[in-house]
Amino acid sequence: MIQFIFGVVAFVCASLLAYSMTPAVRVLAYKMGAVDVPLDDRRVHKKPIPRIGGLAIYLSFVITTALFCDISRDLVTIWVGGGLLVITGVFDDIFRLNAWIKLAIQFFVAGFAAWNGCIIEYVNLGEYVSLGVFSIPLTVLWLVGLTNAINFIDGLDGLACGVSAISAMSLLCVVLLQGDYVSTLICAVLLGSCLGFLPFNSNPARIFMGDTGALFLGFTLAVLSVQGVYKMHAVLSFIVPIAIFALPIFDTVSAVVRRLIRGKSPFSPDRGHIHHKLIDMGFTQKESVRILYAICGILGLVAVFCTDMMGENTRVIKAIAIAVIAVLILIINVNIMKNPSTRRHSGLTEDDMTVDEYMNELDPEKAKKIELHNGGHTSNDDADEPQQSDKDE
Repeated sequence: MIQFIFGVVAFVCASLLAYSMTPAVRVLAYKMGAVDVPLDDRRVHKKPIPRIGGLAIYLSFVITTALFCDISRDLVTIWVGGGLLVITGVFDDIFRLNAWIKLAIQFFVAGFAAWNGCIIEYVNLGEYVSLGVFSIPLTVLWLVGLTNAINFIDGLDGLACGVSAISAMSLLCVVLLQGDYVSTLICAVLLGSCLGFLPFNSNPARIFMGDTGALFLGFTLAVLSVQGVYKMHAVLSFIVPIAIFALPIFDTVSAVVRRLIRGKSPFSPDRGHIHHKLIDMGFTQKESVRILYAICGILGLVAVFCTDMMGENTRVIKAIAIAVIAVLILIINVNIMKNPSTRRHSGLTEDDMTVDEYMNELDPEKAKKIELHNGGHTSNDDADEPQQSDKDE
């Protein structure tokens, strides 16, 4: 019970710190010239918005973990490695660094993390399979890949921050089920830092977290997944982090493949991301972000459920059944979203039908019955008009 209260206090502290520091970071962004000016059609915002908001997330995380967590190698890895990426992000948000320079720094930071003990040493495929000489290369690729995945998905107000928060919550549940209270506390602090910043980052955003925040969040989530999930003593445990981060991983892989096929650099910007597709389908920013939150949340629940079920064959089958059901629900909703008519009926959009539009969709006989049932009125405007009494005539 004391550990639970301690974790809640750490979560609240991180949230309050991130929330209270964001206005100061916003002022600093204007002073430093770290402002995103929409001069191309790829961006969906229409006015200049300050960047480097991730600085508030990083500072709140560092301060809170320093106060509430015991100093460990994992924490030092996140502080130092994340700090280097935050500095890189600040320079990129101001001066727009070359993508290959940023990638080189990410590989250096990932190498530091591996050197400091953050290594995927084995996978459990029914029996432990040691990765041997491939441990460090695969770990570095995972760390760099996930760092970029969060950065790639940062295209709509609140999207990357919200997805990171959902992923942190999923990781928190997974490591808590494994009894890893150290990683649980760190995940709680990271979750609080994201949620404290999110009110300023949600649509309409007043500040972007920029590469400053995206690189830090991606790296931190990757380190926590290696230390808290990949080392789980459970069959097929490697599936859990893949499920948690499936959305940003899929978006990143598809973006890289798409650009390479077109003969472009994998880091060249385009409008082919999942969130761009939703915008092109007619959804607003808020609607698109909610849809992607839901997908990320479902995948996180599948990961948590799989963690709880691992170890018993019958329960593993149930976990797989849950995953299949989730995929089927997703497919149904995707088909609904493709059709403009059913999309409006689904409640996923903010564009509700008017009375006249609904009546026009009905067959004449049914429309007539509704008119008679409502006293002959077919619109709310007519119904709201005051009725003249006999005394007024």
